[in-house]
Amino acid sequence: MLLHHRTAVATFIQFISLSLLGIVNAVDSIITTCHVHGNDCVSNSIVSIIFFIMTALWFAAVWTLGYNAQERRNQRLAYLLIAIELLVVIIAAFNAKHHTNTINLLTSLVDITLAVWVMLLAFRLSRAKGGRIMASASGRARRRLRDNSTKV
Repeated sequence: MLLHHRTAVATFIQFISLSLLGIVNAVDSIITTCHVHGNDCVSNSIVSIIFFIMTALWFAAVWTLGYNAQERRNQRLAYLLIAIELLVVIIAAFNAKHHTNTINLLTSLVDITLAVWVMLLAFRLSRAKGGRIMASASGRARRRLRDNSTKV
């Protein structure tokens, strides 16, 4: 399946991937804190769970925006999605620079990769200005040639 403008699918993949990585990060943080600092275990567990919930809600909102941008083929929603994903890239780059372990670094790198991918798809969607997304000029020529040959 080619994802030329499918921001709904891309943001859903982003939501699922980063939610799963968020669970891994939260569990790792809880285990590390409980192992090293036993008295901070409960407070860190609560903070980790709240942070995971906030992150999941954020990416659920991004997923909803990606879905609406795709379904409505709305240029403004596509631009808003690009801006939000740019914010995600900035935050993930900061987190990658100041990572505390390899799980955090991996999460940040996956986050950056998926955000850039979604931004590219949203850019293609915004460039279409509400119209149909075309793969390329050469692709249109091939389809036109193929369609004309079947009419004979």
